[in-house]
Amino acid sequence: MKSLTLIFPLLLLAIHSSLSAAEKPIVLWQAGAPGALGTAPKDIPTLTPYVPEKASGTAMLLIPGGSYSGIYEGQAEPFARWLNEQGITAFVLRYRLGSAGYRYPAQLQDAVESMRHIRANAPRWKIDPARIGVMGFSAGGHLVSTLINRPEDGEIDGRTPSVSSRPDLAILCYPVISMTTKPHATSRKMLIGDKPSDELVRQTSSELQVRPGLPPCFLWHTSEDKLVPVEHAQLYAAALHQNGVPHELHLYQHGDHGTGLIGTQHPWFADLVFWLKAQKWISEP
Repeated sequence: MKSLTLIFPLLLLAIHSSLSAAEKPIVLWQAGAPGALGTAPKDIPTLTPYVPEKASGTAMLLIPGGSYSGIYEGQAEPFARWLNEQGITAFVLRYRLGSAGYRYPAQLQDAVESMRHIRANAPRWKIDPARIGVMGFSAGGHLVSTLINRPEDGEIDGRTPSVSSRPDLAILCYPVISMTTKPHATSRKMLIGDKPSDELVRQTSSELQVRPGLPPCFLWHTSEDKLVPVEHAQLYAAALHQNGVPHELHLYQHGDHGTGLIGTQHPWFADLVFWLKAQKWISEP
């Protein structure tokens, strides 16, 4: 019994030491974000790296949801650590929000700048600059879709970028997609305001903005989602298909919005790993 008492803490220490450690958050805009409304934390988007013990050379920009009115932390660090377990270096983006007065394209500017920062500094984290993806949940999924559809909207006038902001693959988890078909009211209001122009509504309806040449996409949703209807993922998948974009869509019958978080049992984890292996992002054991 005494030996077990000694061994157990050592096992805990070994497990703890094998976990990835978050690096210090990086201030995304060193000279201040474009159009910043102040200097409070809500005006300063950050990027937090999580580096796995055994990195594969792939990376993922991780964008939590929150209806563009908050950052849901359950989709941040827990999933960064899960990606680390797959050998993927993760970067959690905490972007500017509609609840702080920021409208489109401020959030997209933060996502575009994040992709460029990761790619420009790839040697620092031993990342292959041609293997940087993006993964988002709910409203974060919408931000993923605008990042791959319309990165030009997030460009800053007068800048000449040295590296591309294009993700090499995209993962959209129960995403907000449309601002016209069964829109999610809070996300729409926080992103484009109460009285957006028809042009802006169309511009931010991602199913209408798909074009050939987008990176491969993995989407999943549930038929029982009462907050963001399953039609959002279906509309986007249909547009990807029409434009010849490689993609995989998984529709699960059960589960409300936000199902399948870390610590739960859900088939989407295995389905995503299978897809990532097919994309050569995860090595076979």
